[in-house]
This record gives sequence, structure tokens and C-alpha cells, in this order.
Amino acid sequence: MIKNKSLVSINDFSKDEMLRILDLAADFEANPDQPLLTGKIIASLFFEPSTRTRLSFETAMNRLGARVIGFSDVNATSTTKGETLKDTIKMVSNYADLIVMRHPLEGAARYASEQSSVPIVNAGDGANQHPSQTLLDMYSIRKTQGTLQNLNIAMVGDLKYGRTVHSLIMAMSYFNPTFYFVAPDELRMPQEYKNFLDDKGIKYEEHHDMADILHIADILYMTRVQKERFSDLLEYERVKNTYVLHNDMLSVSKDNMRILHPLPRVGEISTDVDQNPKAYFFEQARNGMFTRMAIIAAILGAKE
Repeated sequence: MIKNKSLVSINDFSKDEMLRILDLAADFEANPDQPLLTGKIIASLFFEPSTRTRLSFETAMNRLGARVIGFSDVNATSTTKGETLKDTIKMVSNYADLIVMRHPLEGAARYASEQSSVPIVNAGDGANQHPSQTLLDMYSIRKTQGTLQNLNIAMVGDLKYGRTVHSLIMAMSYFNPTFYFVAPDELRMPQEYKNFLDDKGIKYEEHHDMADILHIADILYMTRVQKERFSDLLEYERVKNTYVLHNDMLSVSKDNMRILHPLPRVGEISTDVDQNPKAYFFEQARNGMFTRMAIIAAILGAKE
């Protein structure tokens, strides 16, 4: 039962609930103008910069007919006066029917859900989780591949700090994938996620060279090396351009392969890839609006 449930971690939703969201997203894609939430107020609290996530959530809210309150610049809030996250959440939950929140600290969304009297949707907390991105990624995968089952999923770049890949691993574990992790040693997939896959009996391989996996992948999931997650800028400079995908590299790839990226990109996908029909990252971002409409509508009980 999704109604009135917070979405802090992708693990908050069961396999059936995730599939329900994907089906609702398809419904909203077919008919995006469904003002089901007229009279509802949704708070959009972004303590960290965002373009796609914030705008797609707020577009989703507007398309559903809800009114939107909130902020996109923490410097314009009482946080700068020393107000705690607890007090902010308790105050805003008096005003809104649901809160969408992004925060730079890992665990902030879970803490907020414990303080709030209304459901919380985590729009990203540090390097931890980004569950709505995971659901839109799953929607994009199912839409392009026709299935979620038995796929070869390659993840390239920042697998240490990349919250999108962490959440996607857990969600896709229900569907018997094989993962191919491509990263420099400094940005390898954390051991806890490899332990999770081992416990689930999910196959994975680790590689240093992207060329090793381009002929295998059904999904090539590129990630940005996130400068804001590094305390040592010399380490960032050393690894930032380790993997750059160029169009000519795709000649060995399978016809069904699609390239995903949570965006923004900074250089890891060359612009000459954009015209290749295997490039799907802009459509993926568009899918975010439909998926977030589905999440909001389901949590607020507008799509029973």
C-alpha cells in the first residue's frame, strides 16, 4: 500500500509497489494532464542545487493540479539563522500534504521522515540514496528493453559516491541482472553494495577499462565524477576524465543497447554521442516527470 508512505530509500517500496509506479508512469505519459491533486499543497525543499530533479518534481506537481511551496536556495531560508532541520520539517509539515526534499547530508531524508507528520519523498541525500531517480531509471530501462529481467547493466565512472547507482543496484536485484562495474580504484563500488549482491546471488564483474564491456551491455549507465563529494581536490583532478564515451566507441555495442545518465554531464559523454539513437539520457530525464507524477499521485492516494 503506497498511500501515505514516505519514499526515503528504494527499499521502502516492495517489488510490486515499484512495478505499480512504473505502470502509473506509463499512464501519465499517455495522458500527462490529470489534475488529480487540486486543493493539495506540496512542499519542495531543496537544500542542495538541482536542475532536473527539482524542475521535474515541480512540473509533476503542477501537472497534477497541486500548489507548490518551498525553496531552491537554502540561503533564503531560516537555516542561515541556525534553524535545525528538525524545526524546518516540523514547521513545513504543518503547511503541506507532502514534502519533497533534497539535502547534502546522508541520512537527512530518513531523519526528516521521522520528524514529519506528512510523507517525505527523498530527492537525494548526499551520496546515499535517490529513489525517484531509480524509479525513472527503471521506467527507462523497461521502456527501451521491453523487460527488466535478465539484463546486462554496465555502470561506469563514480560508483563510490554515485547515489543513483547504489539505489539502482538494489532495485534491479529483483530482476536477475548481471552488473559490470567500471571505475578507477578510487571510485570503486563500495563493499557494502557488493556484499548485498553476493547475498542475493546476483552476478557482477569489476573492470578498469570501459572497452571491456561495451559489446556486452544492454544498458550503459554513465555517471559524472562528482567534484562536490571530494574532500581532496587533487584526487578529483586525478580521476575526473578517466572515462569519456565517444560515438565511434559504440560501433561494437548491441543494437538494443541504450545509454543512460542521471545528468548533468560534464565531459564523460562526448556531444558526438547525442545524435546516436542509442543515446537515451535526454528521454530518460523526460521520463522523470511521468515517474514523479506517479510517485506523488500514489502517495497522496489519487491513483488507488
